Amino acid sequence: MSSNGLVYIVEDDESIRELETYALKNSGFSAESFESGKSFFKAVNKKMPDVVILDIMLPEEDGIEILKSLRETPQFFNLPVIMVTAKTSEIDAVKGLDAGADDYITKPFGVMELVSRVKAVMRRIVRTSSGVLTYRDIVIDEAKHLVEADGKSVELTYKEYEILKVLIVNKGIVLTREKLMDLVWGYDFEHGNRTVDVHMLSLRKKLGKSGEHIKTIRNVGYKIGD
Repeated sequence: MSSNGLVYIVEDDESIRELETYALKNSGFSAESFESGKSFFKAVNKKMPDVVILDIMLPEEDGIEILKSLRETPQFFNLPVIMVTAKTSEIDAVKGLDAGADDYITKPFGVMELVSRVKAVMRRIVRTSSGVLTYRDIVIDEAKHLVEADGKSVELTYKEYEILKVLIVNKGIVLTREKLMDLVWGYDFEHGNRTVDVHMLSLRKKLGKSGEHIKTIRNVGYKIGD
């Protein structure tokens, strides 16, 4: 394998698959491509890639469904995924990001832009350790992807989990909404502030009394801790 890492491409258009594969290999990556979710899952269960490039529009199981399956499986919970869509509406980007995508790119795109996005995601993603993150009565078990608040198990979505993790890692530091978008969603887009606020509201509610640890800094953003 090349030193830059392994990329899996899930794309049903053969010409696009070949183009993406060629561009990545030419940039020092190892790349394997799949035309459906079925063949992709068969491969990913045997060997974990460093990044997945996942098209939204696929036969049978679409990209959003595949992404949700990945995020619901512990060993793939933090696998970096870049969504690809031929649609230009904002709703597709939001759906992908909210389902757990780390970035998205819209067709048509230049191959160098694709390579650049892959490199950026790989730089940004921090591999989870087998440790435990805590803040007062909030506990995150990174190895098991479990969260407890005040001694009770809390069921969080992928993005809520990532927001809480980022807040605890940066405890005491005020994070702007734009910074949270970059750290958690990996992409800043119009109406991003509202997306952050909606997720923060849901996160606080699920944490119950422990949600009070998350402070809103008026006109700036959020923080946890003093």
